[in-house]
Amino acid sequence: MSRSSRLLGFGHHAPSRKVENPEIENRLGLEPGWIERRTGIRSRFWAADEDTLSGLAAHAGDMALANAGIDRSDIGLLLLATSTPDHLLPPSAPLVAHRLGLSRAGAIDLTGACAGFIYALMFADGFTRLHGKASLVIAANILSRRINPAERASAVLFADAAGAVVIGPCEEPDRGILGASVDSDGSRYGLIQIPAGGSNDPFRSDLDLEQTRMTITDGREVFSKAVDMMTACSQDALAAAQMHPQDIGRFVPHQANARIFDAVGRNLGIAGHAIVKTIADYGNSSAATIPLSLSLAHRAEPFRPGEKILLAAAGAGLSGGALVVGI
Repeated sequence: MSRSSRLLGFGHHAPSRKVENPEIENRLGLEPGWIERRTGIRSRFWAADEDTLSGLAAHAGDMALANAGIDRSDIGLLLLATSTPDHLLPPSAPLVAHRLGLSRAGAIDLTGACAGFIYALMFADGFTRLHGKASLVIAANILSRRINPAERASAVLFADAAGAVVIGPCEEPDRGILGASVDSDGSRYGLIQIPAGGSNDPFRSDLDLEQTRMTITDGREVFSKAVDMMTACSQDALAAAQMHPQDIGRFVPHQANARIFDAVGRNLGIAGHAIVKTIADYGNSSAATIPLSLSLAHRAEPFRPGEKILLAAAGAGLSGGALVVGI
């Protein structure tokens, strides 16, 4: 068993179609600037008809593997965090592994909504420590195909993207996941949902199309619960790592809404300049936002050996979590 794990490589991918706010504001009859003032989003990327979830994921995974500089036969596990798989069955992860040439890796989907990457990275860390083999964690979503274009709450937020990280075994105890905290609140199960498609409400010939699209029933409560859950999980993860907010080099939150992560940063006492922010250009791609942000941040200013980063997310379910990671 390895004492720890470490982040070896980062990758990301977004579709080619960039959608600026005026396109959505004009369709919904919103005044210019409405979306950016309320969400911090200026643009987002949406998939073309020929794009697939597994394709986006494979692009991000390929970049992360190249960045890590390890042989693909060294990957023992691929975890794909997604809420929009190619099909309800089979899972998309084996197809992604096949496309990446991971001939000796297990592969499985994880459906954790916006917190999916937090859980996937935590599980991959456990696998890598136990087996001493590298893992590839990818989060990807094509949410543009699940947006209700007439519902303002979801139509202005969601985007398509993929992000990925490679983690490998390590004997240095100050690297890898140093503190973790996860939480859920099923009493708020229906705040964000796509009602149809599961066994409780299967597709039927008389199904209302809106039942297959994203619905946010109470945006204010989502905001409040997300801030509370991300703050509490971050505090608990920091305590588990025996660290304080000032020990964190960069805070990489889920890019749900700029007002949400700014509020969490204030609650934690983390300065605004230490918060990695990608929402303005990339929007909210659910679980993909954290690994996307990690990859973009590393490209702009490489993570330093010994740097400590904090990851936090909350989303549908409700489900959330936070991780303190040593680079």
